[in-house]
Amino acid sequence: MVRITTWNVNGIRNPFGYQPWRESRSFSTMFDILEADIVIMQELKIQRKDLRDDMVLVPGWDCYFSLPKHKKGYSGVGIYTRQSACVPIRAEEGLLGVLCPPGSTTPYRELADDACIGGYPTPSQVADLGVDPAALDGEGRCVVIEFPAFVLFGVYSPANSNGLRDDFRYGFICALDTRIRNLAKMGKYVVLTGDLNVSREEIDTARAEEAMREEGLTRDDYLNAPNRRIFNQLLENGQVPGARDEGREAPVLWDICREFHPTRAGMFTHWEQKINARPGNFGSRIDFVLCSIEMKTWFAESNIQEGLMGSDHCPVYAFTKDLITWQGNKTHILDVMNPPDMFKDGKRQREFTSARDALPMSGKMLPEFDKRRSIKDMFTRKPTLSKTESNVESKPGEAESIEALKTDLKPTSSAKQISENTSSSTKLEDGTASQKKAEKRRASTTSPAKPVKRTKSNLANSQPLTKGQQSLKGFFTSKPAVSAPMIESQPLPSASPPSATPKSANTLPPSSASPSANSESFVDPEASREGWTKLFSKKPDPRCEGHAEPCKSLTTKKPGANCGRQFWICARPLGPTGQKEVGTQWRCGTFIWASDWKSNDGND
Repeated sequence: MVRITTWNVNGIRNPFGYQPWRESRSFSTMFDILEADIVIMQELKIQRKDLRDDMVLVPGWDCYFSLPKHKKGYSGVGIYTRQSACVPIRAEEGLLGVLCPPGSTTPYRELADDACIGGYPTPSQVADLGVDPAALDGEGRCVVIEFPAFVLFGVYSPANSNGLRDDFRYGFICALDTRIRNLAKMGKYVVLTGDLNVSREEIDTARAEEAMREEGLTRDDYLNAPNRRIFNQLLENGQVPGARDEGREAPVLWDICREFHPTRAGMFTHWEQKINARPGNFGSRIDFVLCSIEMKTWFAESNIQEGLMGSDHCPVYAFTKDLITWQGNKTHILDVMNPPDMFKDGKRQREFTSARDALPMSGKMLPEFDKRRSIKDMFTRKPTLSKTESNVESKPGEAESIEALKTDLKPTSSAKQISENTSSSTKLEDGTASQKKAEKRRASTTSPAKPVKRTKSNLANSQPLTKGQQSLKGFFTSKPAVSAPMIESQPLPSASPPSATPKSANTLPPSSASPSANSESFVDPEASREGWTKLFSKKPDPRCEGHAEPCKSLTTKKPGANCGRQFWICARPLGPTGQKEVGTQWRCGTFIWASDWKSNDGND
């Protein structure tokens, strides 16, 4: 079987802060725990310059990335394939085919038919999108790889976060719909995976019916939302009110996870982190593994893995059967998931070789990672220095021959002249260098403004100054009491004014010479530390009304008069209803503006 897993990781290293990924912090271990053969990650939040060895040089895996060209820490899609189970025959970046393969200036859509995946929207279809093609493909939102069995899409669709990019979001899903339908017309099967940022029906969103009532929407209004309507027209059993759109008369994809669990409620894949909605399962299902309708008999199981932490999304998987129906015959799945001569009847015929099977878009073919395996190999290879040293070692008797040759040879006049010229040039250079050093010394001695450098010997001979704080450590350390012998050895302060007493290098300042003055100006560091701690300590958080527990602080980001204001709410997660509750284990209705919160040593 072949197992496909999609996961929005919200940062490629984000899962490593959670169990069970925290222990090893390696991608190979992560993929083994997922038990996946193909892993599609979204929202990597890196650029190409941020790629590292452990991300690309994963032993036994190949990888393909689409990363944002301009925005930093934004979007990004990656597909990892296990070389022992599946090897793609083509790989591309973007939906429209306007980008160029690595090392080429020819866009994908202009390549020969046998060198590209195909199915690109026509120029008229691209014009109807109303979006700049280069901008749509340049945000790192789609990787497309092709196996002999099907074309796999790894997608991160734009979210409807603030309503400012509705046109871009609509253009993206229209381009995705067009590309998939064009591939279906070519007779190619499609598997669509990723975070599509759209839910199908009410069952796929918590409290969808209540939200519709609050907004005054009917069910048809809900289903006719532009992105949802296009998405449902792609799917078999998709709910589409009224007549279908032109060009979308027939569905082409099958929702694998939903079809295996048709009535399961609460099967959510995303939860809002800001409101801690995951413990109460107040979320939505926006991550999918979809396949061509003709492939629906290929799959044995599909589900979500809501127990795996590491992101605000959870992984979604689907795995195939060992034997599938391919071109009218029973075929082992591995035979059509690899190049034609690699497997036969599920048995390997040859091994994967980079020179033959690696694709130009592979991460391992990037110039910064080409011809390298992993950083561990740099320390495990046998050093080549010993061989070089063995070649330059003198043979037995060679040293004696050289010494004899030196004694027999006498310098000729020309050799002597060369030696004299060399020695004179060396002396000249030495003289010039010494002259420069002398000039520097004279400049340093004649400059009255430059302070004298304090050396360790000077510090040892000079008397220590006790006036002023010498380091931050002294603020927290109590000063030792002055011993009696030291007081006796100190001279008594003169009765004459300090100005009348001539100063010398060894004369101590009056503050250090007078024990009484020293004791009067001494401040207990413990008392000072308590005072400063009290001044700069964080005020205690207010407690919620329902549970008497510390609240958490949030900041308003919604545009308006309160944008940027901080407030306090109950720190507990929202319940399954999504509402604030009283007398339950879920979030209570406490709400306090930070500006209204007055704390008197934490007692108010």
